[in-house]
Amino acid sequence: MDELSALPVADPDAELLPAYQAPERLALGLKVANFLAVVLPLLGVGSIAVFLWGWGFSWTDLGLLLGMYVLTALGITVGFHRLFVHRSFQTYPIIQFVLGVLGSMAVEGSLFHWVGLHRRHHQHSDRPGDPHSPHLHGEGIRGLLRGLWHAHLGWFFDPDPPDLDRYFKDLQQSRMLRTVSALFPVWLALGLLLPGVLGGVITGTWAGVWTGLIWGGLVRVFLVHHVTWSVNSVCHLWGFQPYQSADESRNNYLFGVLAMGEGFHNTHHAFPTSARHGLRWWQPDVSYYVIRVLSWLGLAWDVKVPSKAAQARGRRTD
Repeated sequence: MDELSALPVADPDAELLPAYQAPERLALGLKVANFLAVVLPLLGVGSIAVFLWGWGFSWTDLGLLLGMYVLTALGITVGFHRLFVHRSFQTYPIIQFVLGVLGSMAVEGSLFHWVGLHRRHHQHSDRPGDPHSPHLHGEGIRGLLRGLWHAHLGWFFDPDPPDLDRYFKDLQQSRMLRTVSALFPVWLALGLLLPGVLGGVITGTWAGVWTGLIWGGLVRVFLVHHVTWSVNSVCHLWGFQPYQSADESRNNYLFGVLAMGEGFHNTHHAFPTSARHGLRWWQPDVSYYVIRVLSWLGLAWDVKVPSKAAQARGRRTD
C-alpha cells in the first residue's frame, strides 16, 4: 500500500496573507554581480579539479562526484520537493524511503524540517514570513547584499519558526517517514562515508578513500547546496516570468539545467503541484524525466502536469 497517498495534505494556507507588493526591479549591474557571485564558485571548483588532475583528482573521483551529485540532488528535487512537499505524484513506500534517504544525504536538513520550511516558503513567498526571500532586507545595495546572503545561505542559520511542525503533520502520520526524518544524522554520515568506501574499493588504495570522501562527499555537498540554494536566491531575482504568480519567482535556464529542472521556478510557483517544471520541450527537466521513467515502470502514478488549457490561462498577458 502507498502510505503517502492515504495521508491528508497539510493545509497551512488558511492564514490570511497581506497583499503582495512587487519590489523595485534590480539594475543590470546588480544582476551581473549576483550572477558572478553564483558562477565564480562553480568555476573555482572546476579549476581546482583541473589543477589536481592526476594526483588529487582522477576519473574515479569524477565518477563519484557526478554520481553522488545526481543521486542526492534527485533525492531533493524528486523526493523532498516534488513528492513530499507538493504530492505531484504517488509511489510505493520503498521508493519513498529511498528518495527520503537520498535527499537526507544531500545534507540540507531532515525530511520534515525541509518540507516544513518549503511549504512555509510557498505560503509566504516574498512576503514577511518567507524563510529565504532575497527581497525583505532593506533598500539599496546594502539591502540587496543582505537579501542575497540571507536567501542563499544565511536563512540556514536562523531559528526555526515556532509553528513549523504544523506544515508537516500529514507526513508525521507515517511511521516510515518519521524514521527517515529522525535518522537524518545517519544518512548524513552515510552520504560522506559511502563515496570514501567506494573510492577505496575501486582504487584499492587508502588515497582513494580520502579523495573519494573529499570529492564524492564534501565537494559534492558544497555543489548540491550551492545549486539548490541558488534557486532560493537567483531564481527570485533574475530570469523570466512567463506565468502569473504573486511573487518574484523566475525561470532561469542555467539553474534549470544545474538543478535538475528546479530552476524553472516561475513555472513551479504558478503550478506548484506539477511534477513537471520545464513545460516546454527546450526546458530540460531531469527530475520530471525520472518521475516519468518511474511511471513507465509502474512505480509511480497520479503524475500531475497542468493541461494546455491551464497553462494558457496561467500565462502573463502584460
